[in-house]
Amino acid sequence: MSTMTDETTIEKLSSMLIDTSLPLKLRFRILFTLKNLDSQGQQKETEKVSNIVEAIARAFKDTSALLKHECAYCLGQMGNKCAVDKLIQILNDSNEDPMVRHEAGEALGALGCYENQDVIDTLTKQSQNERAEISETCQIALDRLAWLRKTASNESSSNSTEKTFATVDPAPALTVTTIDELKKILLDENQSLFERYRALFALRNIASDEAVLAICEGFQASSALFRHEIAFVLGQLQSVSSVPALRQQLSILSENYMVRHECAETLGSIGTAECRHILETYLHDNERVVRESCEVALDISDYVNSADFQYCNGLNLVESECC
Repeated sequence: MSTMTDETTIEKLSSMLIDTSLPLKLRFRILFTLKNLDSQGQQKETEKVSNIVEAIARAFKDTSALLKHECAYCLGQMGNKCAVDKLIQILNDSNEDPMVRHEAGEALGALGCYENQDVIDTLTKQSQNERAEISETCQIALDRLAWLRKTASNESSSNSTEKTFATVDPAPALTVTTIDELKKILLDENQSLFERYRALFALRNIASDEAVLAICEGFQASSALFRHEIAFVLGQLQSVSSVPALRQQLSILSENYMVRHECAETLGSIGTAECRHILETYLHDNERVVRESCEVALDISDYVNSADFQYCNGLNLVESECC
Protein backbone atom coordinates (compact mmCIF):
# COMPACT_ATOMS: atom_id res chain seq x y z
CA MET A 1 0.00 0.00 0.00
CA SER A 2 1.37 3.40 -0.87
CA THR A 3 1.83 5.96 1.87
CA MET A 4 0.32 9.38 1.33
CA THR A 5 2.11 12.21 3.10
CA ASP A 6 0.75 15.20 1.19
CA GLU A 7 -1.14 18.16 2.62
CA THR A 8 -4.49 16.54 1.91
CA THR A 9 -3.56 13.60 4.11
CA ILE A 10 -2.31 15.85 6.88
CA GLU A 11 -5.56 17.80 6.79
CA LYS A 12 -7.62 14.61 6.83
CA LEU A 13 -5.70 13.26 9.81
CA SER A 14 -6.08 16.58 11.61
CA SER A 15 -9.83 16.54 11.00
CA MET A 16 -10.02 13.04 12.43
CA LEU A 17 -7.92 14.08 15.44
CA ILE A 18 -10.45 16.75 16.45
CA ASP A 19 -13.52 14.69 15.56
CA THR A 20 -15.20 14.04 18.92
CA SER A 21 -17.52 11.47 17.34
CA LEU A 22 -14.54 9.13 16.96
CA PRO A 23 -13.39 6.94 19.86
CA LEU A 24 -10.60 8.53 21.87
CA LYS A 25 -8.41 5.47 21.34
CA LEU A 26 -8.61 6.00 17.58
CA ARG A 27 -7.80 9.69 17.91
CA PHE A 28 -4.68 8.72 19.87
CA ARG A 29 -3.58 6.54 16.99
CA ILE A 30 -4.20 9.45 14.62
CA LEU A 31 -2.08 11.72 16.81
CA PHE A 32 0.88 9.37 16.73
CA THR A 33 0.46 8.93 12.99
CA LEU A 34 0.91 12.68 12.59
CA LYS A 35 3.90 12.63 14.94
CA ASN A 36 5.53 9.85 12.96
CA LEU A 37 4.90 11.59 9.64
CA ASP A 38 7.03 14.44 10.86
CA SER A 39 9.87 12.09 11.77
CA GLN A 40 9.96 10.11 8.53
CA GLY A 41 12.45 12.44 6.87
CA GLN A 42 9.91 13.37 4.21
CA GLN A 43 8.79 16.48 6.07
CA LYS A 44 11.95 18.56 5.95
CA GLU A 45 10.33 21.55 4.28
CA THR A 46 9.55 24.23 6.83
CA GLU A 47 6.03 24.68 5.49
CA LYS A 48 5.12 21.02 5.79
CA VAL A 49 6.69 20.70 9.24
CA SER A 50 4.63 23.71 10.32
CA ASN A 51 1.50 22.12 8.83
CA ILE A 52 1.93 19.01 10.97
CA VAL A 53 2.49 21.09 14.09
CA GLU A 54 -0.64 23.10 13.31
CA ALA A 55 -2.56 19.89 12.62
CA ILE A 56 -1.74 18.63 16.09
CA ALA A 57 -2.22 22.00 17.79
CA ARG A 58 -5.84 22.18 16.60
CA ALA A 59 -6.66 19.54 19.22
CA PHE A 60 -5.78 21.91 22.06
CA LYS A 61 -9.38 23.15 21.81
CA ASP A 62 -10.65 19.71 22.87
CA THR A 63 -12.24 19.09 26.26
CA SER A 64 -10.07 16.02 26.95
CA ALA A 65 -7.08 16.96 29.09
CA LEU A 66 -5.63 13.53 28.32
CA LEU A 67 -5.64 14.14 24.56
CA LYS A 68 -4.31 17.69 24.90
CA HIS A 69 -1.49 16.61 27.19
CA GLU A 70 -0.53 13.93 24.67
CA CYS A 71 -0.51 16.55 21.91
CA ALA A 72 1.92 18.66 23.93
CA TYR A 73 4.09 15.60 24.54
CA CYS A 74 4.22 14.82 20.82
CA LEU A 75 5.13 18.40 19.91
CA GLY A 76 8.06 18.23 22.32
CA GLN A 77 9.24 14.86 21.05
CA MET A 78 9.04 15.91 17.39
CA GLY A 79 11.71 18.55 17.88
CA ASN A 80 10.04 21.19 15.71
CA LYS A 81 10.92 24.66 16.94
CA CYS A 82 7.80 26.08 15.26
CA ALA A 83 5.83 24.52 18.13
CA VAL A 84 7.43 26.87 20.67
CA ASP A 85 4.88 29.70 20.48
CA LYS A 86 1.92 27.34 20.82
CA LEU A 87 3.52 25.55 23.79
CA ILE A 88 4.27 28.86 25.51
CA GLN A 89 0.64 29.86 25.01
CA ILE A 90 -0.60 26.62 26.58
CA LEU A 91 1.83 26.82 29.50
CA ASN A 92 0.76 30.39 30.28
CA ASP A 93 -2.98 29.64 30.04
CA SER A 94 -4.26 29.69 33.63
CA ASN A 95 -7.56 28.20 32.45
CA GLU A 96 -5.89 25.13 30.99
CA ASP A 97 -5.71 21.85 32.90
CA PRO A 98 -2.49 21.63 34.99
CA MET A 99 -1.60 18.30 33.39
CA VAL A 100 -1.66 19.89 29.95
CA ARG A 101 0.35 22.90 31.15
CA HIS A 102 2.88 20.56 32.75
CA GLU A 103 3.33 18.71 29.48
CA ALA A 104 3.75 21.98 27.57
CA GLY A 105 6.51 22.99 29.97
CA GLU A 106 8.24 19.65 29.61
CA ALA A 107 7.92 19.90 25.83
CA LEU A 108 9.65 23.29 25.86
CA GLY A 109 12.52 21.66 27.71
CA ALA A 110 12.56 18.78 25.24
CA LEU A 111 12.85 21.17 22.29
CA GLY A 112 16.15 22.36 23.72
CA CYS A 113 15.80 26.05 22.81
CA TYR A 114 18.27 27.26 25.41
CA GLU A 115 19.03 30.37 23.36
CA ASN A 116 15.36 31.40 23.06
CA GLN A 117 14.78 34.08 25.67
CA ASP A 118 10.99 33.79 25.43
CA VAL A 119 11.29 30.12 26.39
CA ILE A 120 13.63 30.89 29.29
CA ASP A 121 11.44 33.75 30.54
CA THR A 122 8.26 31.68 30.35
CA LEU A 123 9.76 28.69 32.12
CA THR A 124 11.27 30.96 34.78
CA LYS A 125 7.93 32.64 35.40
CA GLN A 126 6.02 29.36 35.59
CA SER A 127 8.66 27.77 37.82
CA GLN A 128 7.00 29.93 40.51
CA ASN A 129 3.50 28.63 39.73
CA GLU A 130 1.43 27.67 42.75
CA ARG A 131 0.69 24.27 41.20
CA ALA A 132 3.61 22.02 42.07
CA GLU A 133 3.28 19.87 38.94
CA ILE A 134 3.74 23.01 36.82
CA SER A 135 6.46 24.73 38.84
CA GLU A 136 8.51 21.55 39.25
CA THR A 137 8.22 20.72 35.55
CA CYS A 138 9.43 24.17 34.55
CA GLN A 139 12.38 24.05 36.94
CA ILE A 140 13.43 20.68 35.51
CA ALA A 141 13.07 22.08 31.99
CA LEU A 142 15.26 25.05 32.95
CA ASP A 143 17.84 22.66 34.42
CA ARG A 144 17.82 20.64 31.20
CA LEU A 145 18.32 23.74 29.06
CA ALA A 146 21.17 24.87 31.32
CA TRP A 147 22.74 21.43 30.99
CA LEU A 148 22.39 21.56 27.21
CA ARG A 149 23.93 25.02 27.08
CA LYS A 150 26.85 23.91 29.24
CA THR A 151 27.53 20.77 27.23
CA ALA A 152 26.77 22.15 23.75
CA SER A 153 30.44 22.54 22.81
CA ASN A 154 31.69 19.50 24.71
CA GLU A 155 31.96 16.58 22.27
CA SER A 156 32.61 14.14 25.09
CA SER A 157 29.44 15.10 26.94
CA SER A 158 26.46 12.82 27.48
CA ASN A 159 24.93 14.33 24.36
CA SER A 160 27.15 12.10 22.29
CA THR A 161 26.44 8.83 24.08
CA GLU A 162 24.36 6.16 22.40
CA LYS A 163 20.69 6.30 23.36
CA THR A 164 18.93 3.15 24.48
CA PHE A 165 15.44 4.66 24.21
CA ALA A 166 14.12 6.84 21.39
CA THR A 167 12.45 9.43 23.61
CA VAL A 168 13.80 12.89 24.41
CA ASP A 169 14.13 12.65 28.19
CA PRO A 170 13.49 15.53 30.61
CA ALA A 171 16.95 14.95 32.07
CA PRO A 172 20.11 13.16 30.92
CA ALA A 173 20.88 9.86 32.63
CA LEU A 174 23.63 9.86 35.23
CA THR A 175 26.78 7.95 34.37
CA VAL A 176 26.70 6.16 37.73
CA THR A 177 26.23 2.45 37.09
CA THR A 178 25.66 1.04 40.59
CA ILE A 179 22.00 0.36 41.26
CA ASP A 180 22.35 0.97 45.00
CA GLU A 181 23.95 4.37 44.41
CA LEU A 182 21.35 5.36 41.84
CA LYS A 183 18.55 4.21 44.12
CA LYS A 184 19.98 6.33 46.93
CA ILE A 185 19.85 9.43 44.71
CA LEU A 186 16.39 8.47 43.40
CA LEU A 187 14.91 8.40 46.89
CA ASP A 188 16.83 11.35 48.36
CA GLU A 189 14.31 14.14 48.98
CA ASN A 190 17.19 16.56 49.57
CA GLN A 191 18.40 16.17 45.99
CA SER A 192 16.96 18.34 43.22
CA LEU A 193 14.28 16.72 41.10
CA PHE A 194 16.58 17.13 38.11
CA GLU A 195 19.24 14.93 39.72
CA ARG A 196 16.64 12.41 40.83
CA TYR A 197 15.30 12.31 37.27
CA ARG A 198 18.85 11.66 36.09
CA ALA A 199 19.11 8.72 38.47
CA LEU A 200 15.72 7.46 37.30
CA PHE A 201 16.76 7.43 33.65
CA ALA A 202 20.05 5.75 34.52
CA LEU A 203 18.15 2.97 36.29
CA ARG A 204 15.86 2.70 33.27
CA ASN A 205 18.86 2.24 31.00
CA ILE A 206 20.14 -0.60 33.18
CA ALA A 207 16.71 -2.22 32.76
CA SER A 208 17.31 -5.25 34.99
CA ASP A 209 14.65 -6.62 37.34
CA GLU A 210 16.62 -5.18 40.25
CA ALA A 211 16.62 -1.76 38.57
CA VAL A 212 12.86 -2.01 37.92
CA LEU A 213 12.15 -2.76 41.57
CA ALA A 214 14.38 0.14 42.62
CA ILE A 215 12.39 2.43 40.33
CA CYS A 216 9.13 1.18 41.85
CA GLU A 217 10.30 2.41 45.24
CA GLY A 218 10.13 5.90 43.75
CA PHE A 219 6.36 5.80 44.25
CA GLN A 220 7.03 6.78 47.85
CA ALA A 221 8.34 10.19 46.72
CA SER A 222 6.53 13.29 47.97
CA SER A 223 6.37 14.86 44.50
CA ALA A 224 3.39 13.79 42.39
CA LEU A 225 5.32 14.89 39.32
CA PHE A 226 8.14 12.53 40.19
CA ARG A 227 5.71 9.67 40.91
CA HIS A 228 4.14 10.26 37.50
CA GLU A 229 7.57 10.06 35.85
CA ILE A 230 8.27 6.83 37.71
CA ALA A 231 5.16 5.33 36.11
CA PHE A 232 6.11 6.67 32.68
CA VAL A 233 9.56 5.09 32.84
CA LEU A 234 8.06 1.78 33.95
CA GLY A 235 5.94 1.98 30.82
CA GLN A 236 9.09 2.22 28.73
CA LEU A 237 10.52 -0.84 30.44
CA GLN A 238 7.29 -2.91 30.19
CA SER A 239 8.39 -5.27 32.94
CA VAL A 240 5.86 -7.52 34.64
CA SER A 241 7.89 -7.00 37.82
CA SER A 242 6.36 -3.53 38.10
CA VAL A 243 2.71 -4.64 37.87
CA PRO A 244 2.09 -4.96 41.64
CA ALA A 245 3.39 -1.45 42.31
CA LEU A 246 1.43 0.00 39.39
CA ARG A 247 -1.76 -1.75 40.49
CA GLN A 248 -1.33 -0.43 44.02
CA GLN A 249 -0.72 3.14 42.89
CA LEU A 250 -3.69 3.13 40.51
CA SER A 251 -5.93 1.85 43.31
CA ILE A 252 -5.21 4.89 45.51
CA LEU A 253 -8.22 7.07 44.69
CA SER A 254 -6.68 10.05 46.47
CA GLU A 255 -3.54 9.86 44.32
CA ASN A 256 -2.90 12.68 41.85
CA TYR A 257 -4.77 11.96 38.61
CA MET A 258 -1.57 12.46 36.60
CA VAL A 259 0.04 9.57 38.47
CA ARG A 260 -2.96 7.29 38.14
CA HIS A 261 -3.27 8.11 34.44
CA GLU A 262 0.36 7.18 33.84
CA CYS A 263 0.00 3.95 35.82
CA ALA A 264 -2.98 2.97 33.67
CA GLU A 265 -1.20 3.59 30.38
CA THR A 266 1.85 1.71 31.62
CA LEU A 267 -0.29 -1.31 32.50
CA GLY A 268 -1.61 -1.16 28.95
CA SER A 269 1.90 -1.19 27.54
CA ILE A 270 2.75 -4.28 29.60
CA GLY A 271 -0.42 -5.84 28.27
CA THR A 272 -0.79 -9.05 30.26
CA ALA A 273 -4.18 -10.57 31.08
CA GLU A 274 -3.75 -9.34 34.65
CA CYS A 275 -3.09 -5.82 33.40
CA ARG A 276 -6.21 -5.88 31.25
CA HIS A 277 -8.30 -7.00 34.22
CA ILE A 278 -6.93 -4.14 36.33
CA LEU A 279 -7.68 -1.60 33.60
CA GLU A 280 -11.21 -2.86 33.07
CA THR A 281 -11.83 -2.24 36.78
CA TYR A 282 -11.25 1.50 36.33
CA LEU A 283 -13.09 2.10 33.06
CA HIS A 284 -15.80 3.89 35.04
CA ASP A 285 -13.54 5.71 37.48
CA ASN A 286 -14.79 9.03 38.84
CA GLU A 287 -11.79 10.80 37.33
CA ARG A 288 -12.20 11.44 33.59
CA VAL A 289 -8.48 11.34 32.88
CA VAL A 290 -8.25 7.92 34.52
CA ARG A 291 -11.29 6.57 32.63
CA GLU A 292 -9.91 7.77 29.32
CA SER A 293 -6.44 6.49 30.13
CA CYS A 294 -7.85 3.03 30.76
CA GLU A 295 -9.69 3.13 27.42
CA VAL A 296 -6.52 4.10 25.58
CA ALA A 297 -4.44 1.65 27.61
CA LEU A 298 -6.66 -1.27 26.64
CA ASP A 299 -6.18 -0.29 23.00
CA ILE A 300 -2.42 -0.19 23.55
CA SER A 301 -2.69 -3.63 25.14
CA ASP A 302 -4.49 -4.90 22.03
CA TYR A 303 -1.59 -3.58 19.94
CA VAL A 304 1.03 -5.12 22.25
CA ASN A 305 -0.65 -8.49 21.85
CA SER A 306 -1.13 -8.19 18.08
CA ALA A 307 1.12 -8.66 15.08
CA ASP A 308 0.80 -5.00 14.06
CA PHE A 309 4.09 -3.36 13.14
CA GLN A 310 3.05 0.09 14.31
CA TYR A 311 0.66 1.29 17.02
CA CYS A 312 -0.51 4.17 14.82
CA ASN A 313 -2.55 3.25 11.76
CA GLY A 314 -4.04 6.58 10.74
CA LEU A 315 -2.63 6.46 7.21
CA ASN A 316 -4.32 3.14 6.61
CA LEU A 317 -7.60 4.67 7.72
CA VAL A 318 -7.22 7.63 5.40
CA GLU A 319 -6.21 5.57 2.43
CA SER A 320 -9.01 3.08 2.84
CA GLU A 321 -11.50 5.86 3.73
CA CYS A 322 -12.66 3.92 6.74
CA CYS A 323 -13.95 7.09 8.25
